[in-house]
Amino acid sequence: MSPSHLLHIHLGRCTYNHASALQSRIVSAFLLSKAKSSHLAPAPTILTSEFNPVYTLGRRERDLLTPEVLSKLTSYGAEAHTTLRGGQTTFHGPGQLTAYVILDLKSHNLTPRCYVRMLETALIGTCARFGISAFTTENTGVWTSATRKIAAVGVHMRRNITSHGIGLNISTNTDWFDQIIPCGLEGVDTWSFEKEGVLGKSVEEVGGVFSEGVAKLVGCGRVKRVEEAEVLDGVSTTIQ
Repeated sequence: MSPSHLLHIHLGRCTYNHASALQSRIVSAFLLSKAKSSHLAPAPTILTSEFNPVYTLGRRERDLLTPEVLSKLTSYGAEAHTTLRGGQTTFHGPGQLTAYVILDLKSHNLTPRCYVRMLETALIGTCARFGISAFTTENTGVWTSATRKIAAVGVHMRRNITSHGIGLNISTNTDWFDQIIPCGLEGVDTWSFEKEGVLGKSVEEVGGVFSEGVAKLVGCGRVKRVEEAEVLDGVSTTIQ
């Protein structure tokens, strides 16, 4: 049976390290509940935020972040980090919804492939709520035309516990993407709500719509907005 609700924490503008550390603590609590039946699993959780400028590399690119590459990326005024997620190099920054989705696939009867498709479906539904027609292609992510990518998907799974998630461009300055080949795809334009003519939407507003879509698709009855401190208190109790 799926959990009855999904927790949504909106972190606002923050660093990659801040969101990543909170994500790691929640994932650890999930994994501990698998190892010890006496520990209850946390509720499925979505962390939404807009990061300070940062380039992130997928888990297979760790050897690519040489001192020379790090110096080049940071010279643009952004941080650079390797991550555990799949996919290749991308950018996160102001005006972009970054959503980390943390749940147990088995609790929601999802396979890894179905999970990625679910995230894409939630993104398409979110875009539709704001009047944007979006779709999937043979490449992971969500698109508004064959060459215009509005959202990226990159996930990690350990013992069926998910982490990382999506990046959806709202008012993002897409010039940041010109310094890389986003997700390793040549000839692709990074797109956004603003480029679609949808103006004045906040990351928090769009993140709420996305969270509602995920909750519905994974069988949770409702979304419960909570503060970071509340979740940390619960996680600390679980992992003691």
